[in-house]
Amino acid sequence: MQVDQSVVLDALKVVRDPDLHQDIVALGFIKDLKIDGGQVAFTIELTTPACPVKDQMRDQARAAVLQVPGVSGVDVQMSARVREGVSGDGGRQPLPGVKNIIAVGAGKGGVGKTTVAVNLAIALAKCGSKVGVIDGDIYGPNVPIMLGMKAQLITDGEKIVPAEKYGLQVISMGFLTADDAPIIWRGPMLHGVLQQFFRQVSWGNLDYLVIDMPPGTGDVALSLSQTVPVAGAIVVTTPQQVSLADSRRAVAMYRKLNIPPLGVIENMSYFVCRNCHDEADIFGRGGGEQMATDLGLPFLGRIPIYQPIREGSDAGVPLVISEPGSPAALAFMSVAEQTAAQISIASYQRSTIPLTVVR
Repeated sequence: MQVDQSVVLDALKVVRDPDLHQDIVALGFIKDLKIDGGQVAFTIELTTPACPVKDQMRDQARAAVLQVPGVSGVDVQMSARVREGVSGDGGRQPLPGVKNIIAVGAGKGGVGKTTVAVNLAIALAKCGSKVGVIDGDIYGPNVPIMLGMKAQLITDGEKIVPAEKYGLQVISMGFLTADDAPIIWRGPMLHGVLQQFFRQVSWGNLDYLVIDMPPGTGDVALSLSQTVPVAGAIVVTTPQQVSLADSRRAVAMYRKLNIPPLGVIENMSYFVCRNCHDEADIFGRGGGEQMATDLGLPFLGRIPIYQPIREGSDAGVPLVISEPGSPAALAFMSVAEQTAAQISIASYQRSTIPLTVVR
C-alpha cells in the first residue's frame, strides 16, 4: 500500500511551533519528504539551531506520521536555517555576511554585561550557529581578556579578518591598543571606529553578530542605531533597585532608537553555597523578571552568582567552555535558546506584516 504524501502532510499539521503559533507544514518547515512503500523520510528545517523544543517537535512529528495507515517506519532529520532578521531601512544598510545583529547592553556598569555577552555568544555557537562578537565597549574592551585572546589583526587584502576562538569571530579595540593604554576619544571618533568594525571587517556568513555595548545610554548606542539594522537588544540587569532603575532607562533608549528590546536577563540573581547548597539572594531576587513584565518584554532567564564564572572570565575560559554541565552554564544555554527564539519570532512577524500601499 502506497502512502499518499498529502495524508502525511495532513498528519504533520498537529505539530505546532510554540513560538510562531502555527503548524510546521504551514510554516514551510517540512523539506525533502520521501515515501518508499511504508517508509517515510523528511527533514524539519527550523528557524534556528538553538530551538529549545526541537527534540520535542521531532518526536511529535514521528509519532504523528506513524499513525498514518500503511506507514511502518519514519526517519526524521532536523536542520536549521536562520532567517535574516532586519532588512535595510532609513539609510541603514545590512552587513554583508551577517543575518542578525544583537546588542547586549545595560543601564549601568558592574552588572556582568560582558560576561553575559561572551557566554551567550559561545552558547549560540555550541548550539550550531555561526556567531561573531564585536567588542563595542571602546573605552573598556574586555572581551579579549574573557576569551583569552592576544590577537594581531590581519587583512585579506581588502578587509580586516576577525580573530577566532571558541568558534567565534571576534573584533575588539583591545587587539589594536596596548593593555594599559587609555582611549581618550570624542563621539565622532567612536562612530568612526564602529563603522570600521561593521563595514571594513570580512564577516564570514554569520547567523548572529553579538555586540557587547558599553554601559549607559551614550554615543555608541546612537551610532549603532544609525549605522546598521539591529535585530534587537538584550538588557542585562541585577535584581537590586539601583540597577533596575537604570535598566528601565536603557530599555527606553533602545525603543527611542528604534532598536526592539528582545528581553531582559537577570544576572547575579542568587548565590548557591558550594557546601550546603543553600541559596542566598545577595542582591535581591526577581526584580529583573518583574521589570520585564512591567515593560511588556520577554524574560530571557536568570544567571546565578557562581565563583567559576568570575574565575573563567579572568582566565580567558568562559564558563560554558570550562564547566558546560554546571547549572550556571546550563542557564546561559537556556538564555541563548530564548534569545534565538525571540529573534525568530520577530523575523516571522516582520515577514507576515502586510505591505501598506500608499495611493
